Amino acid sequence: MVKKANVEARIFSVETSFAQGARRPGGVSREQALGQAQRNIDELKPDFDNWLDQTLEQLRSAIQESEGGSFSHSWHKRAYDCCSQLRDVGTTMDFALITFIANNLCKILQAIDAGKAYDKAMITCHVDALFLARTEPFCKLSPDQLPEMTDGLRRVVELVGDLQSQPVK
Repeated sequence: MVKKANVEARIFSVETSFAQGARRPGGVSREQALGQAQRNIDELKPDFDNWLDQTLEQLRSAIQESEGGSFSHSWHKRAYDCCSQLRDVGTTMDFALITFIANNLCKILQAIDAGKAYDKAMITCHVDALFLARTEPFCKLSPDQLPEMTDGLRRVVELVGDLQSQPVK
């Protein structure tokens, strides 16, 4: 039988250099920091349009490599890299629909990488939606404003989860 020790636990705080720096006087207020961040984003926006067009074309090029309907790690990696970049910056740059679609496409590409069946139509559907989301008036709309489109794309992603895992060709 194990004896219970009557030892009280001591709780103590660790003072990290980050905590010390955060309490140091000076710096800027939260409002000033957010304002500066927004100004920096606004400065980047004109270049973002060019970057977005280039990234979409790189994604299209990677997808076109799969025209034969077969899986290849080279096109898959390039497509996933483009797609994850679009997902990561879309909303920050006021392209919430791009983020939504790119996130869905990332899920499909991850599923393919994990061994799900490759379905080019699923990928093409999302790439076409990304190009549509780049144009007026769609580029300024949120996913909630296009329920038919976003619900359909969600169902496509759900299909990937429902497919039996098959070896990638």
